[in-house]
Amino acid sequence: MHDVILKSFLASQLEAGLALAESSDLLELVPLDAPPVSRYLVDLRCKGLVRDRSGAVTEADHFQLGIRLPDDYLRHVRPPEVVTLFDPQNTFHPNVLAPFMCLGRLAPGTSLVDLIYQVYEILTYSKVTMREDDALNRDACVWARGHLDRFPIDRRPLKRPVAVPLAGAPEESGR
Repeated sequence: MHDVILKSFLASQLEAGLALAESSDLLELVPLDAPPVSRYLVDLRCKGLVRDRSGAVTEADHFQLGIRLPDDYLRHVRPPEVVTLFDPQNTFHPNVLAPFMCLGRLAPGTSLVDLIYQVYEILTYSKVTMREDDALNRDACVWARGHLDRFPIDRRPLKRPVAVPLAGAPEESGR
């Protein structure tokens, strides 16, 4: 790779992405290339929705997707080339029609961490647009509008909360 700026960007994305995964109970991030890494397997163990063959909407607790940061990612973004939902293919969300996932408008150079957060917010129904004219999955949009009381499906934070010592609490000894 000859693009020094892209190479530096990709290195910083790897570092930040692995730091997020390290601080999360719900995320596993697997780099798929040798450095500079541009492709990732993202394993999210969060609750989201799927629709089975009978039409029943049920919860799933494991989602797998790929994220790819192409060579021209700092100049142009084509969202279908950036995020691909692998599993489950029957994910049920207005912004998802597997393997496609609409994250909204993405600016060139959107960080890997921001992409992961956006995907997490969509899968858990923390982020949902309920307009049929703007939905990839219109059936999910109609269904979601009638089930607002269920959202978000998973309320756990993607990043593990950091314990902050209470003011005036005695410090632990180093034993």
